Amino acid sequence: MFDILEQPWTLIGAAVLVLLGVLTFRSVFPEKRRWWQLLVPVLLGAGAFGLDGLVQTDLEKINAVLDKGIRAVREEDFRTVESILSDRYSDSYHSTKQHLLAHFRRVLSEPLIAKHKRTGLLVDIKEPNATAVLFTTVTFEENSRIAQNYVSFLLTKTRLSLQKQPDRRWLIARIEVLELNRQPANWGHIR
Repeated sequence: MFDILEQPWTLIGAAVLVLLGVLTFRSVFPEKRRWWQLLVPVLLGAGAFGLDGLVQTDLEKINAVLDKGIRAVREEDFRTVESILSDRYSDSYHSTKQHLLAHFRRVLSEPLIAKHKRTGLLVDIKEPNATAVLFTTVTFEENSRIAQNYVSFLLTKTRLSLQKQPDRRWLIARIEVLELNRQPANWGHIR
């Protein structure tokens, strides 16, 4: 089923159908033509984009959190990474949010990432939780130890568990590394 809050195209389609109906009505009954009749489909179409712009859905909020996280890792912005993690964060390798942040600081202590781009995303939302499988491509700086000793780019697949907070924000509660360069992996492979 289409959610009109997720995308405006359902209402745009309805506006086109209403326009066809209005044009048919105006051609069948020319004596009942009024200038405002053409405004109905225009207002419906404008309302579709207005509604899409005004209401941010859970999926849009999750996408914003993930994009913010990707940008923060690329720019090595630890404060932003900290702001999108739940205080109850834990995963198979890090017992707390502070342990994960310490790991990030250690791994990203030198300029490491040149590009970090999202290539795919699968999201399953069951409020107040959501699971996202995130596919990214990481390109390392030419002079970084990883590019010089291992690989210049990396394909990653991670599973993120998110929780909806009382203030309606989504925060990351768990990150599990699933694959690196299409090979099974876990947090122990990231050093």
